[in-house]
Amino acid sequence: MRPLGNTLITGGASGLGAAVAQAVASEGGRPLILDRAQPQTDADFERADLADRVATEDAVERLAQRAGGLHAVVNAAGIDACGALDKVDADDWERVIRVNLLGTASVVRAALPHLEASHGTVVDCASTLGVRAVPDATAYCASKAGVMGFTRALAAETAGRIGVTLLVPGGMDTAFFDDRPDAYRPGPDARLNPPEYVARAVVFALGQPLGCEVRELVVCPSEETSWP
Repeated sequence: MRPLGNTLITGGASGLGAAVAQAVASEGGRPLILDRAQPQTDADFERADLADRVATEDAVERLAQRAGGLHAVVNAAGIDACGALDKVDADDWERVIRVNLLGTASVVRAALPHLEASHGTVVDCASTLGVRAVPDATAYCASKAGVMGFTRALAAETAGRIGVTLLVPGGMDTAFFDDRPDAYRPGPDARLNPPEYVARAVVFALGQPLGCEVRELVVCPSEETSWP
């Protein structure tokens, strides 16, 4: 297994990002957290809103400089704005695109020189809802379909320079659903993966030998309703 080294994780204060940070640390890597919220660990941390490109790029550079470079980036941050297109506030709808898609691109753009120097790896988190669309989720589905397209194009563009993995998770048991109306929460019988299961798959992708890549990973509960 390739050493994980300095791994920058967006959304690393909670949910999948926090699980990835813990998994990276348990494998001897150094998690670097980029989030709006303070993580409950002593990992190196920068606060930034991914909707703000300049602030995001500056935060990535500060983390990279303090750590002495980057060996990996895991884009795990994500938000949603549920509801019919004509009912969701336009600013809220567009914020989902800015955070999930444009924020992912901003992080990768800022990290790219460091990753090229280390022949590092990017893991971008999309969703099964980037493949199978559902009602009242136009912003989320559009953003995650965009992440899929961006990541596949990035892999082609940077082939031989960095590793690129597209992660497509199904439902996870995280706080992602906590602030939603009941109509947009998983039902009491929903089968959701613990984020730690998905984090293990991320670490597997990051640990591949130089020149070998896991290009795409689908990780979902066996009874996932949005896959295939």
